[in-house]
Amino acid sequence: MVHNVALVLGGGGAAGNAWEIGVIAGLADAGIDMTEAADLVIGTSAGATAAAQVRGGIPPAELFASVLSPPIQPVGRDRERPPSLPMGTVFERMRAIGAAATSAADLQRAMGAFGLESDSILGPGAAPRRAIVAARLPRPEWPDRPMIVVAVNAHTGELAAFDRESGVDLVDAVTASTAAPGLVPTVAINGSRYIDGGVRSTDNADLASGYANVVVVSPLGGRSQTPAEQGTDPAGQFEGLRRFPGTDLAGQVEALHKQGSHVEVITPDADSRAAMGTNQMDLATRIPAARAGFAQGKQEATRRGLRLASPAG
Repeated sequence: MVHNVALVLGGGGAAGNAWEIGVIAGLADAGIDMTEAADLVIGTSAGATAAAQVRGGIPPAELFASVLSPPIQPVGRDRERPPSLPMGTVFERMRAIGAAATSAADLQRAMGAFGLESDSILGPGAAPRRAIVAARLPRPEWPDRPMIVVAVNAHTGELAAFDRESGVDLVDAVTASTAAPGLVPTVAINGSRYIDGGVRSTDNADLASGYANVVVVSPLGGRSQTPAEQGTDPAGQFEGLRRFPGTDLAGQVEALHKQGSHVEVITPDADSRAAMGTNQMDLATRIPAARAGFAQGKQEATRRGLRLASPAG
């Protein structure tokens, strides 16, 4: 059986999540409904939340409208603000870990160790954070159609590709995939602890191997591979985080091409980058990022003429 369409949704903070939903809604408005077309959805970090939203049975226009509305807030004690470390300090530490790493596996293990080390400070925020993640999802159950949520084992640095057959609650899987080391607690699942899937790759597009058509919606667009070189665009938090060959977006796309997949990569255009700003963790970026993504999605659908129907790509 030929697998036809895989949709890959990458990480990129609150702004990245909103931008992805905007792009999906814009594509649908132009006649390409990825919520229906995708045979598989792969989500990493902020893209894991977007994947659960896309697979939640809600029309793209309604998903887009929800981003433009005030966010749902947990009630009671779950409203308490979790403890945190200074964001600048965390990203500086991440860059130092990357600079010292000798391989992708070494980097992932070191990031896991950093996450576990930070739990002594961040641990009390675990319960409120899970509730916050749960409030963002359309439903707590895994969808019937295939979806993969990517995390990394904090003890071993190994890939964890959670799906409905993994025996892991969807909320736990998404919470783990969005657990950026040093910023939020690691997530306990079946006796192990997990961190953000973006530690392995911001997109993990290689997991779409075997699909004839792959659409990658990447808020970071591979920019984390090297220090920012975006002309006059100021650098954000994610620029300069090291990537090893095979874990970077360009390398993964090249490998998919060699396997015969037709790959379309959508990254933020100039207007979207401006809307997403330099602090993509800032919730205030969500509405402008979503609107920019919607406009870009409509343009991409017509400019590229995305090909999704034919197994031959």
